[in-house]
Amino acid sequence: MSDVAAEFWRFSLALYASPGVAPACIVLQDAHNKDVNVALYCCWLGASGRGRLTQGALDAADRTVAPWRERVVERLREARRAIKTAALPEAEGLYTKAKAAELEAERLLQLRLAGFAPEPTPRPAPERLADALANLTLYLGDAPAAPLHAALQRMAEGNFASGGA
Repeated sequence: MSDVAAEFWRFSLALYASPGVAPACIVLQDAHNKDVNVALYCCWLGASGRGRLTQGALDAADRTVAPWRERVVERLREARRAIKTAALPEAEGLYTKAKAAELEAERLLQLRLAGFAPEPTPRPAPERLADALANLTLYLGDAPAAPLHAALQRMAEGNFASGGA
């Protein structure tokens, strides 16, 4: 994995682990048909000093990862959820493996997204926060993102120390 992709992955794990973010991401994914990895990419680009996305750049990145998302990530997610709802005690190991496979598929999707990232430029944390929020708004539109906004704000207060940003 490239250093840039590893930085993006660390940032994503840190942001996703922030209070309220995981459930908000599930809502974005399930109720608003948004790709959580693209939303995290939007946040990371701004937070890491890589600036603001244009609609064209966002669309190009999303188009590039769409086939992998649809053919692999979403199918693994569906299988994992089916295993969980089957509630077979004997399937616990299979559920764990399915969850790990889905997470690895998402990491590979992020590896592709990281390839679109421009080089970072030194910018103060408030500007990076504004860029991250602008990118997120560009992608999510009217979809609710308050927990992501709050987590980004907390990370900005720490000068985006988590995840290499």
